[in-house]
Amino acid sequence: MAFHEVRFPANLSFGSTGGPERRTEIVTLANGFEERNTPWAQSRRRYDAGLGLRSLDDVAALVAFFEARRGQLYGFRWKDWADFKSCRPSGTVSALDQVLGTGDGETREFALAKTYDPDGNAYRRPILKPVAGTVLVALSGDPQVETVDYTLDTAAGVVRFALAPDLGTVITAGFEFDVPVRFDTDRIAVSVASFQAGEVPSVPVVEVRI
Repeated sequence: MAFHEVRFPANLSFGSTGGPERRTEIVTLANGFEERNTPWAQSRRRYDAGLGLRSLDDVAALVAFFEARRGQLYGFRWKDWADFKSCRPSGTVSALDQVLGTGDGETREFALAKTYDPDGNAYRRPILKPVAGTVLVALSGDPQVETVDYTLDTAAGVVRFALAPDLGTVITAGFEFDVPVRFDTDRIAVSVASFQAGEVPSVPVVEVRI
């Protein structure tokens, strides 16, 4: 998939609206009961990039970014200010935030993930676009050193250890991350008069599978 490893300007995404979306198929039976299923294993996020604009310079920056992505053609990174850390947004990232897996003495690669588990019904979200320089990794609580003990693929969200973790070793990590998205439109309509009057354009952005 065509993807540019660049982030939409974070100052423009701040103030935008959006969040996770699910697809649920509901069939109401003759007796009034329902059958509910979903074809999606993972949620998908949608945002509106237009709501973060505060000045005509912001509009110009948005248009420039849109043109560089060729509209919907190329994906890019997006910072979701409501959910961009392995911990709470107000917390500090720690190497113990998320469990990635358990060593078997052979596996060297572990994918980053964030588990949402407020009530014991866990949802594990793949993290594909970690932010370089923010990832911390530990083996059974022992901090590891990037480029020495492991390398990080920031384009795929994969940790590769120099040596496979021993059997039973718990692999944990903490990180900041972006959402892989694309523009969900090939057209941006901006009226300078409307913008100065407080009306901003709608610029939909949607998460992409990679």
